[in-house]
Formats: sequence, C-alpha cells, structure tokens
Amino acid sequence: MDIRDLEGRVLIVGGGIAGLMTALKLAPEPCVVLSRGPIGEDTSSILAQGGVAACIGSDDSVALQVADTLAAGDGLCDPSVVQKIIAGAPVAIADLVRLGVPFDRDANGNLRRGLEAAHSRHRIIHAGGDKTGREITLTLAAAVRSAPSVTILEGFAARRLNVEDGAVSGLIAESAAGPVFFRTDRVVIATGGVSGLFAHGTNPVGSSGQGLAIAARAGAILSDMEFVQFHPTALDGAGPQVSLISEAVRGEGAILVNEDGERFMASVAGADLAPRDVVARAVWAQLRAGHRTFLDARNIEDLPSHFPGVTQHCRAVGVDPVRDPIPVRPAAHYHMGGIKVDIEGRTNIDGLWAVGEAAATGLHGANRLASNSLLEALVCAGFVADSLKAARRRASPATPAAQPMRPNDLQSVRAIVSRVAGVLRDGTDLRRAAGELYPLAATNDAALVALMIVTAALRREESRGAHYRLDFTQKDAAPTWPRDIDVAQAFGVARELSLADVA
Repeated sequence: MDIRDLEGRVLIVGGGIAGLMTALKLAPEPCVVLSRGPIGEDTSSILAQGGVAACIGSDDSVALQVADTLAAGDGLCDPSVVQKIIAGAPVAIADLVRLGVPFDRDANGNLRRGLEAAHSRHRIIHAGGDKTGREITLTLAAAVRSAPSVTILEGFAARRLNVEDGAVSGLIAESAAGPVFFRTDRVVIATGGVSGLFAHGTNPVGSSGQGLAIAARAGAILSDMEFVQFHPTALDGAGPQVSLISEAVRGEGAILVNEDGERFMASVAGADLAPRDVVARAVWAQLRAGHRTFLDARNIEDLPSHFPGVTQHCRAVGVDPVRDPIPVRPAAHYHMGGIKVDIEGRTNIDGLWAVGEAAATGLHGANRLASNSLLEALVCAGFVADSLKAARRRASPATPAAQPMRPNDLQSVRAIVSRVAGVLRDGTDLRRAAGELYPLAATNDAALVALMIVTAALRREESRGAHYRLDFTQKDAAPTWPRDIDVAQAFGVARELSLADVA
C-alpha cells in the first residue's frame, strides 16, 4: 500500500484497548491504526488481570462509584470528569457484550461482579477470570481487523509529530524500511504508560512513555506526572517486566504475610484491601527491613480455575500457589499522569488527541481506583471519536520538518528513575536525578519523560496518593502545587539545579 493513499485520515498511535476502541467508534470514518507490533500484542491492555469497574448491580449506582473514585483520587480528581466517565460504564459493558467479549457469568447467566480494594460494592466485571484484558483486547483486535474503515499498519514506531502554526500536520514513524511520514491533521496518542522506565514494572518493557515524549516535544502540556501507581503484589523476580498478581486475588480472601507468617496489614485500615498506595508502602517497608513478603492465597477454593493466569505465572517460576505462599513485591503499574486532555481527549495542540493511560483526563487524581482504567479507555474512546468526527479539517504541508530520531537508552534512565522515583521519594535524591537526566533529555525520549516525572515529584512538597515524600510526609490541607508541566519548565528546573550544583 502507498502511504500517500492514507493522507488525511485519522492516525491512531497504539494498538491496545484505547486505540482499538477509538478506531471502532470512529466507523465509518476512515482511520489508520499504527502499532509497533501486531495490534493487541505487547500492550499493557492484554496483560490486564483486573476487570472493568462498572456500576451495573442493583445495589450499586453511579453516585457510589463516583464517591469511591474521588476517595481514591485523594483530592485531585476532576468531579465532572469522574461523573461523565463513570456514567458511561453500562454502555461500555453493553458494547463489549455486543462485540462478543466472553464475560464471566453466574449460574443464572448474569454478569458476575467481583470486589477489589477501595470499592464499596461488588462491581468488577471479569472475562476469563484474571484474563479480562486479554479477552477484551483480542475481541477488539478481531473487530478492528474486519472493519472496512480501519487500515492497520504494524511494525511502525511513532517518533515525532509534525506541527505547523500550533497545529498537527503529520507524524514521522520508523519502520523496518526507515522513516515514514504520515500526512494528517488528526492524531490520537494511545500508547499506554511509563512502567518500562522502572527496574520492576508489570507492563511491557517498551511502555516507556514514547507517546508522552512525542506530544511534549511538539509542545503539549503534561499533567500529574509524579503520580505513578505501584502495584503492591507483583510476582517477585528479575525485572524489568514482572508478572502481576491481580488485586482480585486479595478480593477473594488472599492475605499478605512476611516470612514469619506475620499479617503486617492486619492493623491497617482496610487491611489487605487498603488502597494500593498504602499496601505498596507497607510491602516496601517490609522489604527495606530485610523481610520477604508473600501473598497467601491457599484459602481460595479452586484457585487455578478462578485465577488461571496467576497460577500459570507462578508455576512458571516454580511456585505452586495452591500449596505455597506467592513471593511478591511492588512494581510500577499505572501512570495517573500523562498528556493533559479535556473530556473529549483534546490537548492544547490543535489536531492532537490522547486516550487511555497516555492521557491525563482528571479521572484518577493522585491514585487510580482499581479497574477504572479499562473503563476510562473504553468510555473515553467514544468521546474522542465523536470529537474527531466534529473537528475542523485543515490542509497539510507537502513535506515534514526535519526531526532528530535517536534510539532511547533505557538502561541508564531506568537505573536513575528506579532509584529516586519509586514507592518512596526524597528531595535530595530527586534533585540529583534531575541533574543526571538533564543532559540526556535533549535527545533521549525516555530521559525526557523521566525528567518530567522527577521534576513534578520535586515540585510537589507533600505526600498525596501514590506520591510519597520522605522529607514531606504530610498532606497539605489545600494543595496549591503545580500540576501541569511542559518541556521548557522541566528543562528550566533541571538547569537551575545544575547551575546551583556548579556554584
């Protein structure tokens, strides 16, 4: 196919749930889905073990799920955004049922609803037990492959946006044949999160914030970059990608213990189902004190059938969760921050949208409520599609602007980020890291995203949600810390720190 034949079509960067659902919702509007690998594969979406949080039970309501979301977000959610996204849950589930997602059902054929931490009701909808992400992703990928309005281009890695007069005019991607320029005035970033920047993360190693870097270098504003959620129960093993032990396992009764059998969460409010940031810090404290930490799921009846993925991951490393406690540790899991967007997914750059984990909508605030992420991707895909259809069209230039494209050095960046921006942070370490990342960030996209995370964490001199400062352990009653950041601001802070060190 000649790339020129695709000129002017909506270009969706990312082959996970957010990107795939956006493509389906756009129909019959022609679009292109650009993916670095086969769509659906090597994505965070396909690894998602949790389900979709949806207030569809007779004992549940939008108001209850909104309240739970706001509580988890620790004062930084946008209430109007939360209301609109949560209210879209029933339609999102209905869409997936219509597309053929095989959701788990009870003996009466009703959707089975599970419980996860910080939820006040059983409202987590699963498919294939702990393989919800996989079932949804594969279903959407099949639907996209058969959709006549969608052109799929696999093996293309997005590298730079072309922007003229503050508006998108194209995108440069790398392929096996070299750089390729896509001429378009509408681009959607759906590239996932940043856990690949850490020594231990639950998502693909390639989830290093590439979409955020592309947007930031084009002039996009990013928001809430310091808020990285660490899942407290990843299977303890060699990184950087480790297997997740779903929170739903604790929802079914599994407990956290150390090597002495001590239930170290017993005296904490919420115990083993406390909010993720609380549990992650408790597990981390045990590890720092020289203990090992385990998730004991031996009391769960017929564990392999309820959690086939967890069972498979454990047995692959020689642990039988039916007989043995599972060794666990915190790992980078989900980024509440990202490209700042409105409810329609629009950024501050004309012609650029973002959706899914790459977007900062205001739903999650300082701490994501479990299983709200898949819901956000599904609901916001519809909002983005409607916005794209209504967008004013513009002419595109004939040739792309020259853009430097250099490979990322993830190893050096990962070592810095893991040391200073993990479960616990400290100002001295953050300042030192900003100085280390500053000379790398001009050409290294991973370093740029890392610098923005570190700078945002340095500016927020309080502890809130997933962001915990050892030197500022209290939470401000009325926080006024800046939430937005762009490249110039990140470079400015790092430059000042570098000059201060020289002086």
